Amino acid sequence: MASAADQMAQSISLSKFAKATDLKKRLWFTIGALIIFRLLSYVPLPGVDPTALGLLSQQTQGGVLDFFNTFSGGSLSRMSLIALGVMPYITASIVVQLATSLSPTLAAIKKDGESGRKRLNQYTRYGTVGLTAVQGYFIAVGLETLGAAQGIQAVIEPGMMFRVAAVISLIGGTMFLMWLGEQITSRGIGNGVSLIIMAGIVAHLPVTLVNLLEGGRSGSLDPIKLIGIVVAVVVLILFICFMERAQRRILIQYPKRQTQRGMQADRSHLPLKINTAGVIPPIFASSLLLMPLTISQFAGQRVAGESKWGDFIITLNQYLQHGSPVYMLLYGAGIIFFSFFYTAVVFNPEETADNLKRNGGFIPGIRPGKNTENYFDYVLTRITVIGAAYLTIICLLPEYLVTALQIPFYLGGTSLLIVVNVTMDTVTQIQSHLLAHQYGDLIKKAKLKGNRLR
Repeated sequence: MASAADQMAQSISLSKFAKATDLKKRLWFTIGALIIFRLLSYVPLPGVDPTALGLLSQQTQGGVLDFFNTFSGGSLSRMSLIALGVMPYITASIVVQLATSLSPTLAAIKKDGESGRKRLNQYTRYGTVGLTAVQGYFIAVGLETLGAAQGIQAVIEPGMMFRVAAVISLIGGTMFLMWLGEQITSRGIGNGVSLIIMAGIVAHLPVTLVNLLEGGRSGSLDPIKLIGIVVAVVVLILFICFMERAQRRILIQYPKRQTQRGMQADRSHLPLKINTAGVIPPIFASSLLLMPLTISQFAGQRVAGESKWGDFIITLNQYLQHGSPVYMLLYGAGIIFFSFFYTAVVFNPEETADNLKRNGGFIPGIRPGKNTENYFDYVLTRITVIGAAYLTIICLLPEYLVTALQIPFYLGGTSLLIVVNVTMDTVTQIQSHLLAHQYGDLIKKAKLKGNRLR
């Protein structure tokens, strides 16, 4: 039986949207922020020759940087101010969260409430600056030697001044995106960082579709494969929607209380999502891969053929090509690890069991306290196994099939997962704002009727 909130949510129509002034302001702010992000992706680094950027794209084509270039909306291939996107910020937040779990000092700061959260955010910003500086330096060094074998110079005036300018520009671009994401989260709709990543992916969608249809028209792509891709994408989207809404509901019972029908016990359900971590594990795993691979990719161009160390870096980059077994293994292991790690961060069985005990709630057949905590941990571990397997299959299987069948389709399972997940989360927040606005209208009408009766 649907609850009153569900029935009201179903009755929301577009006519209510026109009256929700605050929601419209939030949507316009979000759209404006994403437009600024897309405009910045076309502003090149100072001192870079735009004619050599095409060569950079060709040399890294098919490599793992193509995958991360999709996340940044093509900013990496154009060497724009926001070439690194929000990945250094995500990497820094991972490091801080891992340190919080391992360090008692940081764990105590986290428990300080709002002040502790602000201190941890400050540490994350410092880490973002450091990681961006390191990656930016190796990118600048790699750009100086880019195209040297072909007699093309990507940097107009190589030297320390260019490196300093490039590092400062990349730090400024990444920090601005970090700030823009925070502004979208607080003043717009949805999670700002996730929306920025999704905007970069969606920006590649028209080109991907045009290339796919052109391949079918010219005959370079088998029509059967083209139809198979369309069907596979639709099935994949439906499967993602199903899994993202899948829940394991745990029955919670509260002590009996006196009602008009006599003594009755209150019952509710504690929903545990199969994929509690959401889209975070693939983003975290790809972010951790980006840091060393960016350094090795551009450092390899600098020292290629100069020493055994340079040959080792080149060999490493070949093994880490997008779709290679080593890349798949590292990426899959990262997804599984962060599925369990982030689930442990989001849901604390001990805290949940204590809250139930204080409120008099219990699980039928399970004693309150430690037994309830163990039960939550038992259930959560098993559904997280399913969630981690689902994320790993979604992210890796399409990549493997595209590589094995040599299909020119670059919007893989990870990209589809992020787009669908972020879209569902944003739509849910929009519905929540509309529902809150509708409740506000009902309260106002009730007050007016009450004043008239007086």
